[in-house]
Amino acid sequence: MNYPEFIMNFPALDVPFSEDVVKTRAIQSDRGLVVFFTFEQDFEIPTHAHKAQWGTLIHGEIELTIGGVTKTFKPGESWDIPTGVEHRAVVKAGSLAIDVFEEADRYPVKS
Repeated sequence: MNYPEFIMNFPALDVPFSEDVVKTRAIQSDRGLVVFFTFEQDFEIPTHAHKAQWGTLIHGEIELTIGGVTKTFKPGESWDIPTGVEHRAVVKAGSLAIDVFEEADRYPVKS
């Protein structure tokens, strides 16, 4: 499964992992950042915290630990991570997720 071509034409982000592992496409405004993630390989995001984040899984599987509670998410399920709450993720290859970040500059857009 892939995102439509018009979404894949959105700008990529400058994230701290290579595009052969995770592809990103984004819509950015001064009030937030919407990121379309494509996980090409199994991927683990270590424990971290930042401003609020909401997301939904489109395809695949993600195990999220939010504030010490671990849950496995399936397509159609959503998560809500409040500002400052520690969280981590283990993502299966082939997963597609959409995350909305309160921080408009969470990741910079590639030029």
